[in-house]
Amino acid sequence: MTTYTCRIADEIFQRFPGYVRGVVIAHELTNGPSPPELLGLLREAEASVRARIKPDAVAEAPRIKSWREAYRAFGAKPAEFRSSIEAMARRALKNDQLPSINALVDIGNLISLRHLAPAGAHAIDGLAGDIALRPATGAEQFLAFGSNVTEHPLPGEIIFTEGDTVLTRRWTWRQAQHTLTLPESHAVEFNFDGLPPLPSAEVEQAGLEIMELVERFCGGRARFVLLTQANPSTPLAV
Repeated sequence: MTTYTCRIADEIFQRFPGYVRGVVIAHELTNGPSPPELLGLLREAEASVRARIKPDAVAEAPRIKSWREAYRAFGAKPAEFRSSIEAMARRALKNDQLPSINALVDIGNLISLRHLAPAGAHAIDGLAGDIALRPATGAEQFLAFGSNVTEHPLPGEIIFTEGDTVLTRRWTWRQAQHTLTLPESHAVEFNFDGLPPLPSAEVEQAGLEIMELVERFCGGRARFVLLTQANPSTPLAV
């Protein structure tokens, strides 16, 4: 059985000093609807955002501002293309509850809101190659969730990709159809992204929280690794 890897290109670390990515890899999972206990944790995470950020100061919150600056750095207008954490924070501040999708998706969302940083999950059951966070050439293809129109990222845009199949455009903006986490997903890769001022120790803590929640609500086996410039890749095996 082929074991694929997850890698971060060195250009990412060079352009964004201090960046780290926490990765949780989990196998033998049973995904499904979130039980009341997990939904309660998601609602608590939404409330924590309202306790920490003023509705008229979202863009200046340090952990959101860092992503707006990163988006500008690779040519994306942050007011037009909001990072996943900014979009979710703004929704929480409007008292608009996130819909419950399934246990794995809800775990990613609650950890993202709890720590005010982007988090996302990709089903890896059907991968046919290695996955990587890297700058785009512009030749890659992206099919967004809910769309039948194939797009191409802009050259230099930060993408998460399997070969030339884009899994997430603009780093943390929008996920593709290709690796959606579904009820039938049994293996998954979680990303938790840390830009300063988020300390790497908190990225590690968030990863451990993801592991604990996955094992509690979905069973299976999981492990965590912190990807850094000194340790930029990991196998997608547990």
